[in-house]
Amino acid sequence: MNNDGTGLLSIGALSRLTGVSVKTIRKWSDQDLLSPAARTPAGYRLYGPDAPARLEIVRTLRELGIGTAAIRAVLHRERSLGDTAERWADALDAQLRTLRLQRSVLRTVAARGTAAEELPQMTRLARLSAEERRRIVADVVEDALDGVAAPAYRGGLLAATPDPPDDPTPEQLDAWVELATLVGDPELGAALRRLAEFSARTAPGQPADAADAAHAADPAAATEAAIRVAELMRTRAEAAVAAGIAPDSPAAEPVLAELIAAWIPTQAATADPPAEDGPAARTRLLEQLETVAEPLVERYWQLLCTATGRPAPPRWGTAGTWTAAALRAHRTPGELDRSAFARLADTDPERVLAAYAQVVRDVGALVATVRPADLRRPTPCADWTVRELLDHMVWENLMAASIAAGSPRGDHTADHLGDGPFDHIAAFEESARTARAVFTDSGMLHRTFGPYEAPGGLLVQQVTVELLAHGWDLARSLGAPTDLAPEAAGEVLEAARLIYGSAPRTEGSSFAPERAAPPGATAADRLAAYLGRSPA
Repeated sequence: MNNDGTGLLSIGALSRLTGVSVKTIRKWSDQDLLSPAARTPAGYRLYGPDAPARLEIVRTLRELGIGTAAIRAVLHRERSLGDTAERWADALDAQLRTLRLQRSVLRTVAARGTAAEELPQMTRLARLSAEERRRIVADVVEDALDGVAAPAYRGGLLAATPDPPDDPTPEQLDAWVELATLVGDPELGAALRRLAEFSARTAPGQPADAADAAHAADPAAATEAAIRVAELMRTRAEAAVAAGIAPDSPAAEPVLAELIAAWIPTQAATADPPAEDGPAARTRLLEQLETVAEPLVERYWQLLCTATGRPAPPRWGTAGTWTAAALRAHRTPGELDRSAFARLADTDPERVLAAYAQVVRDVGALVATVRPADLRRPTPCADWTVRELLDHMVWENLMAASIAAGSPRGDHTADHLGDGPFDHIAAFEESARTARAVFTDSGMLHRTFGPYEAPGGLLVQQVTVELLAHGWDLARSLGAPTDLAPEAAGEVLEAARLIYGSAPRTEGSSFAPERAAPPGATAADRLAAYLGRSPA
C-alpha cells in the first residue's frame, strides 16, 4: 500500500497480499480483467481496495477453466455468472467425453496389442456419432434383406442401435470396434438374409379361429411366449448335458417331449401349425434350430449387447447342439424304456462297483503307457486324437462323481488333463480315485437321480461302459492288446445292451450300427463291435 493516504495498492503490494505473481497481475490487467484505479506520476499501476477480491474471482474462474473473454463479460456484467458457468460446464462435458474416449482407446490398444496401422481405424470408429453408428448397421441390414418380406425381423434388427455410452469401458470399445468390422463381413449379411428368408417363410398365416386371431393380434405376447420356450429349451438341454444324458439315448426322449409340448402353442399363428407331437412337429423344430444356428449372427448380438451395456443373450451353442442332435435321433415320439431300471434293482451293487474297479485297473495301466508323442495319434473315435480321448475319459469319471455328489458339472468342453507332458496319467488316476470314493461314500449305488429317477447303479454302469469302450479305442490306437478287464468285460457288455439297446443308431448318434464280432473275439472286442467299432 502506498503511504500517500489514498489506500491504493501497488502491483507489488497486491502480489504479496494475494500470492498472485506480478507478471500474472500485469497480464490480467492488460486483458481488462483487473483495471488499475490510478497510476503514479511515473506511470506505475495502482489498484483500489476492491482489487484483492476481484483478483480472487479472476483466479478462481481461470482455475475452473473459463476463458478470458467469458471472465471479462462476467466482470463487466455483460453476462451473468450463472450463465457463464453453465456454458463452460457444457464445454467441459464435451472435453471430458473426448478425454474419456481417448483413454478408452488407449486402454483398448494396450489390452489388444493393436498394431500401429490399426490405430487410426480404431480411433475413427470410436469417434463416430450415434447417427453414424446407426447408419453403419442400417446399411448392412437394408442391403442384406433387400427384397425379403420380413418386416418384423428387419424392424428388430434396425431397432437395436449400437450406441455405446459416453464413457465406454475398454471391453465396450473393443466390442464396438469388432462389431464395426463384423458388419462389413459379407458372410454376416448372407447369414442375416437366410434368417430373414426363414422368417418370411414361417410368417403367421390367417388365424384359424378367434383364439388364434387374438394371439396373432398381440405380437408382444407371442414374442414373450417364444422367449419363455427358448429359455426352457436352453435350461433343459444344458441340464441334460450336465447330467450326462446323450442326445440319442432313451433318456433324452422325455426331455424332448416336454420341449415339444411347450413349443407347439407358439406355432399356432403360423401357416399349417403342428397340432401334436409327431414327426412333422419335430422336423419343423429341427429346421428352426438348424436355421438359427448362425455363429456370426450370435456373435453380432453378443458384441452389440457388450458394446451398449445390455444384458447379453444366453449362448445357445451347447443347448442348441444337444437339442438338434436329440431331434435327429428321435424323429418320432417314444416312451422311456424303464425296463433297465427295473432289472438294475436286482443287480448286486458290489458287483457294479467291482466291474468299475477292474475296468479302471486295466484302462489305467494302458493310460500309463501313453507317451507325449502318442497324444497326437488318431483313434477309432472319429476326429478324436489320443489326447482328446483321454480328456473325455477323465471327464466321464469327474461327471459321474459330480452327479453322485449332487452338483453335476457343466465343464465338458474344458481341458481336464493339464499342460505337463505326463499330466494325463495323473489326471486319469485322480479322476478314477475320486469317482470310486464318491460312488462308495455317497451311497450312490442305493439311490436314484434326476427327474426320471435313474438308479445310481445305472449311472456307474454307464461310465464303466464308456471307460471300457474308450479303453479299447486307446489300445487300438497304441497297437496294444484289447483284451481289457476280462473278468468284468462280459458283464459290462450286458450292461451296454441293457442301457443302449433301444437307443437309435442314426446319423450323428453316439454309436454307429452294431457290427459282427469275429469268431473267438474277447468280451471287450464284442463290446466294441456292439457299439459300432470294427474289431477285425
